[in-house]
Amino acid sequence: MPRNVHDDILGTIGDTPLVRLNRVVGDVAATVYAKVETFNPGHSIKDRMAKKMIEDAEARGLLKPGSTIIEGTSGNTGMGLAIAAIVKGYRCIFTTTDKQSREKVDALRAFGAEVIVCPTDVDPEDPRSYYSVSSRLEKETPNSWKANQYDNRSNAQAHYETTGPELWEQTGGKIDHLVAGVGTGGTLCGTGRFLKEKNPHLKVWGIDTYGSVFKKYKETGVFDKHEIYPYVTEGIGEDFLPENVDFSVVDHFEKVTDRDAALYTREIVRQEGIWVGYSAGSAIGGILQLKDRFKAGETVVVIFHDHGTRYVGKMFNPEWMRMMGYESVPGPTARDLVKNKKVADVVGVEETDTVAAAVERMSAHDFSQILVVREQRIVGSLSEAHVYARIVDDPAIRGEKVHKIMQKAFRYVDIETPVSLLARMITPESPAVLVRDFPADKTYILTGYDILAAI
Repeated sequence: MPRNVHDDILGTIGDTPLVRLNRVVGDVAATVYAKVETFNPGHSIKDRMAKKMIEDAEARGLLKPGSTIIEGTSGNTGMGLAIAAIVKGYRCIFTTTDKQSREKVDALRAFGAEVIVCPTDVDPEDPRSYYSVSSRLEKETPNSWKANQYDNRSNAQAHYETTGPELWEQTGGKIDHLVAGVGTGGTLCGTGRFLKEKNPHLKVWGIDTYGSVFKKYKETGVFDKHEIYPYVTEGIGEDFLPENVDFSVVDHFEKVTDRDAALYTREIVRQEGIWVGYSAGSAIGGILQLKDRFKAGETVVVIFHDHGTRYVGKMFNPEWMRMMGYESVPGPTARDLVKNKKVADVVGVEETDTVAAAVERMSAHDFSQILVVREQRIVGSLSEAHVYARIVDDPAIRGEKVHKIMQKAFRYVDIETPVSLLARMITPESPAVLVRDFPADKTYILTGYDILAAI
């Protein structure tokens, strides 16, 4: 067949370019190349493993003519599966979370998939989670198959067979470091396993996010639920341990904040002309944080997973950046406000405590609002005004459990958030924010009174 002519769109998956980065990596001594996976037909690296998972399922008799493919996805895997499903004649039902960009959901629907949006801030085992809903749908849907990208070993194998060999060939075997965000683990661990077989001295660096369990588990072997809280970065980090994350392949996990990830994603576009998504910004942030580990004469390859078109409503939207507190504007930041505040070993009440106990705790600490926790994980809040109104309406509510009347959890904000942007986040419905100094692992509570004192 003539060069670059294919029988169908699946033939265009893989053989993506390796592009040297010249500006965004700053003063990193090593030479840094990006494996730009946006050149796949679904504009992400997930096309590789979606095709592999489907072909392996067909070979094992799990997918038959007229089957329905079901999967929980942050968007990119769903796109890869949807493209392959069109070519092969399958139906698709996907579950996703409400933190994913609208562009991703719309794109999946454009390819004929049914998409069910589920809440983000629930445990994986919660029946409302996108993991649980997809599992339930598999049981309820005749002739269906759940891809299960997290535990399906065809995921990592796809990268062992394609991404790893491509990088070895493209670098002429001269690759010293591999850097990529870790979500399912398939990309980094499959690629890293192949490359380490070729070069046992190669270092594999996994990029994690604050709110995810990977880094602490790698370093201590402890699965710590206290590490889990809502985060904004898409496509990396998890609140459970997927089977495709091979911790023996990854040498080190580096956490990058949501704010830095968003800012660096924009800088990749502005400085390199490569339009990529959120996890690419995380990867560049990780490289810059790790720059002392990379020496002159070495070659670093970073994987850019997906395309920026899926984030035009997020970091490429100035209003969204201001709303999230990510823009850099003149004036004091949250760091300046918390200098003289006590660090909170988060004082809260358990969701199973009584409302009366919560009132007593608030009174003892002179709090106008308090956090609600479940096994050290923040799941809600209570404000003095809200509790007062509920008790006046029904005095018997004092004996009920807190979870019956709790309000939404306070949002986390980065400690570098400008005060002028922070002020917009304090509202009657959300009277406080949790300011997080992520590297220092410290949390502070700021209220409207704190903001007023600064402005």
